[in-house]
Amino acid sequence: MHLNTLSGRFLIVTTVFVILAEVLILLPGLANFRVDWFETRLERAQIASLALLATDSMIEPELEAELLANAGVFNVVLRRDAVRQLILSSTIPQPVSVTYDLREGSELDRIREALAQMVDTQNHVIRVIGNPVQQGGEVIEVTLETLPLRDAMFEYGLRLLSLSAAFSTFTALLLFFAVRRVMVLPIKRVVAHMAAYADSPEDARRIIEPTARIRELRVAEDALASMQTQLTAALKQKERLAQLGQAVAKISHDLRNILTTAQLFADRMETSQDPAVARAAPKLVNSISRAVNLCETTLAFGRAEEPAPTLTAFALEGLLAEVVEGEELSADQTQKDGAALVDFVTDISGSIDVRADREQLYRVLSNLVRNARQAIEGTRNHGTIEIGAGRHAQGVWIRVQDTGPGLPQRAREHLFQPFSGGSRKGGTGLGLAISAELIRGHGGQLELVRTDSEGTEFMIRLPDHVEIGEITG
Repeated sequence: MHLNTLSGRFLIVTTVFVILAEVLILLPGLANFRVDWFETRLERAQIASLALLATDSMIEPELEAELLANAGVFNVVLRRDAVRQLILSSTIPQPVSVTYDLREGSELDRIREALAQMVDTQNHVIRVIGNPVQQGGEVIEVTLETLPLRDAMFEYGLRLLSLSAAFSTFTALLLFFAVRRVMVLPIKRVVAHMAAYADSPEDARRIIEPTARIRELRVAEDALASMQTQLTAALKQKERLAQLGQAVAKISHDLRNILTTAQLFADRMETSQDPAVARAAPKLVNSISRAVNLCETTLAFGRAEEPAPTLTAFALEGLLAEVVEGEELSADQTQKDGAALVDFVTDISGSIDVRADREQLYRVLSNLVRNARQAIEGTRNHGTIEIGAGRHAQGVWIRVQDTGPGLPQRAREHLFQPFSGGSRKGGTGLGLAISAELIRGHGGQLELVRTDSEGTEFMIRLPDHVEIGEITG
């Protein structure tokens, strides 16, 4: 069993708390043992003093020494009837160092005194004061040595520590195996199901069946089962869509060839002398051209695998100028009253450097500006396209807005989704979908700010510092 596993960590925590419990048991036990040891000496000393009082204080020195030895003290002082009497006495090897009154002091004081007694290796003579038993007087006090007490405390501590360690170890093992059975094994079962499902997520038989009786684990199993079910269904749907996409690509390829041939014949129809044919020919050519364009964009989107952006630092002002220059050439071909239908305005304050893939950012901006230009030209009214840029707290923003008619309702509902309706009639929506994908690859965001009868506004937000994990194709 490894210590960095859940079982190993739980065993370490259990061991630490067992040791702490033993310490908490041992310290009060030693303090109580010390008090009991003193009270035993006081009781023996009282019995010896009563034997002397029964003989009217007439006793042989040898018997007095034997009584003191049996009591384990040097002398005994008994206070009776408000009179303090030295009942038994012998020679004290050294002066009394400290006096302990068992009638006073708190539990913490006794624990502190017991620890000090065990740490001190020197033999001292101490005085102990207590209450006589059986109302044999008012106060009794004795003098005795500390080494016998220290030896007795060590012996008692070892016995108590061994016994508590045995019980604590047994309890810890029971707790360890109980927790392992109730928690660790069910968690391992969930992990095993996750690993098995990861090997073959399409196999519905590997979805976990919730069986845990513990509420928290049951909630986790239910959530995992729900996620696995949804993921398996999504993978199957994507597989079917991939197969359908391959079929569509093949059909588009063949259909494009057929339509190209039809377009050649339609071009010849434009030279027909029949007025009806001459009027219908341009409409037919436009319809076939749109169909060919749809086939070509479908094939291009299916083959496209956008590379990860190559990030370089460059001035944004030069890139915006290139985009505007390219669109101005196309806009000059569509004029009204001798002037271009579309005016281009660039609003950028100072020099702004951006860290991005210059070619990919050019594609995105060119697509947004072209869509805006074509929307304005479709109305046959004058309009303006403004490209602005600036900085915010996280990076750079680029705004593309126009005074066109706004996006149709279908385009708003399926914005940035390929083949779900473009921003203009006959469009496929691939331009916006690819643009959003390229901006996400930079760790940024392309969003529609507004669109109404007064125009449309798109916003690009690019971060200054792009994390490696954020750069995806």
